[in-house]
Amino acid sequence: MPDRKPVIVTTSPGFGKHGRVPELIRERGWEFISCTDTSKPDGGVSEHIGRADALVVGLVPVTPETLTQGGKLRAVIKHGVGVDNIDIPACTEAGLPVCNTPAANADAVAELAVGLMFSMARWIPQGHASVTAGGWDRRIGTQLGGKTLGIVGLGNIGKRLAKLARGLGMQVVATDKYPDEAFAAEHGISFLPLEELLAQSDYISLHVFGGADNAALINEATLAQIKPGAKLINLARGEVVDLDAVAKALESGQLGGVAIDAYVSEPPDTSHPVFSHPNAVFTPHSGADTREALENVGLMVIESLDAVLAGETPPRMLNADALAAR
Repeated sequence: MPDRKPVIVTTSPGFGKHGRVPELIRERGWEFISCTDTSKPDGGVSEHIGRADALVVGLVPVTPETLTQGGKLRAVIKHGVGVDNIDIPACTEAGLPVCNTPAANADAVAELAVGLMFSMARWIPQGHASVTAGGWDRRIGTQLGGKTLGIVGLGNIGKRLAKLARGLGMQVVATDKYPDEAFAAEHGISFLPLEELLAQSDYISLHVFGGADNAALINEATLAQIKPGAKLINLARGEVVDLDAVAKALESGQLGGVAIDAYVSEPPDTSHPVFSHPNAVFTPHSGADTREALENVGLMVIESLDAVLAGETPPRMLNADALAAR
């Protein structure tokens, strides 16, 4: 009998569709199953995980129950960077490597952050709405040059954003759990405690992981510390921001604007008052959605899959202890 084709199950709608990635998947002869049914909480994973050799994860949670059902699983690979939706301790206990794709989408996310700053600075969504409705609301905006950008989380995305902002003539301050002093010195960036960053920044851009450590990092207390009229950008995770507090800060004018790309539940409940505020801009968790970024991420996923299916240690493995648990 011929060898069984490896079965790759994915919950990421962007995997396997861009650049060279589809051709590389075809060349390998994998059975490729896309579980992206938004009407099902797990995208349909439970129907196929029992046959899967590897699970390529988007935003659907990977739970101990998922792993129990996946009797043939050899690895869990994130199509992206943030792994807060993956139960890594459970994967480690099951002997399953967890990998991600750091920096592959950093340019895309950073560029969207700049785009959202421009959108708020120049009232672009409001101008579009006015003209298409037959109006002519010419609002006076501000330039980004000379303003201060505070980056919360100076990792791969934050560093790329810092370079772009410096190119626009912005001052950049940052806070990070593990500050890269050499990078900061090279690019004229000052590290500050969060409360000082909030007080000094005209724009605040969030680039931290989700999870309990950063839950409601931006809340009523921290919003009270910001420079009055500052604008907030969240391209991280929905739980990092308390939307109730944001809505109140927008209404009072303490917060001059907000741009959000990530939500606790997706799609979000748009009955929340923040969604009707005129100084708020929203995008559908599309920070990493460029052809270039999706190709880069896909190539890194394939590299990890190749290693796993060959019985080798995959690159960018986040839980080395998993190998000892096998």
